[in-house]
Amino acid sequence: MKESNTKYLFFTGKGGVGKTSLACATAVELADQGKNVLLVSTDPASNLKDVLESPVTETIAPIAGIKNLFAININPENSAEAYRNRVTQPLEGVASEQEITKIREDLSGACTTEIASFDEFSRFVSGETEGTKFDVILFDTAPTGHTLRLLELPAAWSSFTEENPDGASCLGPTTALKSGKERYNTVVNRLKNAALTSFYIVARPDKASLKEASRTSTELNELGMQQQLLYINGVFKAMDASDQLAKSIEKLGAEQLNALPENLKSLPLTTFPLLPFNVLGIEKLRSLFSYELQKKISVRKSAQQNNTHPSLNGIETLAEKLCENQQHGLIMTMGKGGVGKTLAASALAVLLAQKGLEVLLTTTDPAAHIQGFMEQLGELPPTLTVERIDPKAETQKYTQKILEHKGKGRSEADKKLILEDLKSPCTEEVAVFHAFSKAISMAKRKFVVMDTAPTGHTLLLLDTAGSYHRDIMRNNLNAGRMRTPYMALQDPELSKIVLVSLPETTPMREAAALQGDLERAGIKPYAWLINQSLSMVPGITDPLLKNRAAAENQVVDTIKEKYAENTFGIPFIAESKLLPAIFQTHEK
Repeated sequence: MKESNTKYLFFTGKGGVGKTSLACATAVELADQGKNVLLVSTDPASNLKDVLESPVTETIAPIAGIKNLFAININPENSAEAYRNRVTQPLEGVASEQEITKIREDLSGACTTEIASFDEFSRFVSGETEGTKFDVILFDTAPTGHTLRLLELPAAWSSFTEENPDGASCLGPTTALKSGKERYNTVVNRLKNAALTSFYIVARPDKASLKEASRTSTELNELGMQQQLLYINGVFKAMDASDQLAKSIEKLGAEQLNALPENLKSLPLTTFPLLPFNVLGIEKLRSLFSYELQKKISVRKSAQQNNTHPSLNGIETLAEKLCENQQHGLIMTMGKGGVGKTLAASALAVLLAQKGLEVLLTTTDPAAHIQGFMEQLGELPPTLTVERIDPKAETQKYTQKILEHKGKGRSEADKKLILEDLKSPCTEEVAVFHAFSKAISMAKRKFVVMDTAPTGHTLLLLDTAGSYHRDIMRNNLNAGRMRTPYMALQDPELSKIVLVSLPETTPMREAAALQGDLERAGIKPYAWLINQSLSMVPGITDPLLKNRAAAENQVVDTIKEKYAENTFGIPFIAESKLLPAIFQTHEK
């Protein structure tokens, strides 16, 4: 491994790239070297106990089967709930139940959860408590730039947040944080100190993952956190030269590695191979840094290989179901970045339009991937219309409006805090939802396919704020017949949400968390769509790919048993033009 020789190691990257496996493998490697190591996870969908095959709780405990390694799993949801309770407790008996509900929902976004987690794990970096007895502390999941910028603002620590409940919804009153301003200054300064802290940016050899890695690197540099290393996981080498899929996957991966974003080229790089087994347990974690051990385990796994494949209906069957006895409706694809929701939305829109149905495909995708997919087809079906909502423009308009309202009569420091608070992910979702509302109304006349839907938190935020639901109901004389956008999304006859995931544990857990978020807002997803499924590809002969296909069984079975009433799949496609390839696969 490329060692950084710093005390604090942060692992960051998109869901499903393998950062937990690499953080654990690095921790094992350092412990094997005789160092006293602590591994800290703040991942809401943490599978640390599965990867380490040892109990991991919210208190520091030794890991079974290895000396010198300890771990703790800070559950960010629990931290966030405790934080919300500390904020709202003093208001009980003073504020109305409705006002308290609104404050709690304001503090239910991703950024609040992250700040609450940061509040918890800052004690390990500050050097005041448990952190002092370890040589190295690894963090599985690094804080985002938004969190760090917010906590660096002097206004965040002034009485402004306590006096102005309409101010920083993201942060809430700083009195509710366990740690004080001095500790945060110490922590942020240590994160910037290259002699103390290193950031491991984890990616896969694919365009979306490397683009995210590039953005993360830029953001860290802007914050003065320049001690960065690049880990690229899952690099595939074909074992059977006659397997066309294997050859195509290897070629595409090599092309992406040769076209690394400029700012990543200067970082120390370590690549890790795609393995034919799930990295669970100390031996397999050690294998990440040992080719000999990888070979030994692979031979053993091949002998145990189970060739049964889960049966998944394709995306064309999903399209059939969506228009069964229906000429119109709202279809939304949801999922974490990099799972293929834009591809799914594009394919569903084209499949519906090919049936002669009127379809509007709308997206908030800032990278305009939809346009790229449509260009791959050459000619669009005549009944398909494609439009794009510019999230930057919508957010700018919304931010300006809020800033004018909340910043009136405030100091420049206070305005800066409001502006940083408005950089939270939910601000963009709320802004875009206003633009989406027009498209939602069209779903009564035609099929509207939306790439990227608002989360349950955004919908509840709009509802508790009253801006889109109660105000319309209260101010309209025909309220009994009114249907707000929020009500339209709750109508299972009109609206159908398709959750997109990969056939891997982390993306599955992240999609399940999104499902829980939506159900909290009274919306039940219609179906799950599993993208990049090797088990759907017939005739695989490459031993590594056969093992990977067999390993999907457990994930697919879990999705079917625990989360989805309707489950569909898109086979793994190793082509640069994905959309035409989906339809070719369907036609075969």
